[in-house]
Amino acid sequence: MMGNRIEDLEIYTLSDNFSNKIWFLVSEWDYFAKDTVGKQIVRSADSISANIAEGFGRFHYKENKNFCYFSRGSLIETKGWLNKSRVRGLIGEDKYQELLKELETIHHKLNIYIKYIGKKIIEQPGNDSMTQ
Repeated sequence: MMGNRIEDLEIYTLSDNFSNKIWFLVSEWDYFAKDTVGKQIVRSADSISANIAEGFGRFHYKENKNFCYFSRGSLIETKGWLNKSRVRGLIGEDKYQELLKELETIHHKLNIYIKYIGKKIIEQPGNDSMTQ
């Protein structure tokens, strides 16, 4: 499931691609929309993949999990900003549904990844001292 490079981690590439979509979407908005909702949604969307990457680079799997929890918080925050963007007329219903579906896929895969973190260590034979 996991290689040695962050780019090999599916949840990272999905969330990174999502944040780039948000960036290019927001870059089309007017100044006021960019300065208010735009900055917030870009930051929260960028934070999803950034926290996954930071956790991936940590030595202890518990630190990795903590950063993934931060990532999940940013994901839920992004859902909120996405909804505000729809309600305030910055994105249409179709675009909202498309992006929401992507976020829900990322959310599901992130939960699976969080459950996976540390399992390799725990399941190794003779590694009883490493179990939680």
